[in-house]
Amino acid sequence: MARSLFALINLLFTIYSFAIIARAFLPLLGVSYYHPVMRFLIEITEPLLGPLRRVIPPIGGLDFSPMVALIIIWVVEQVIRMMLLTLL
Repeated sequence: MARSLFALINLLFTIYSFAIIARAFLPLLGVSYYHPVMRFLIEITEPLLGPLRRVIPPIGGLDFSPMVALIIIWVVEQVIRMMLLTLL
């Protein structure tokens, strides 16, 4: 039971991390913001990236909010894992 719960948490955080990475790199490959896949990625990642962008301004035209978001996601995942370890 605990092993499957850890696997599920890992899977969810991994999928969300890949969504953030894809959102950051697909425009560099020429994918339009109006493409359905890109719209989906924007919709699921904007709740985290939007507030970060308001706090972290672009530096030299580069948006560092995806990198900060990935760090935050990793920290939250580790905290949840530690909490589950203490509960189980």
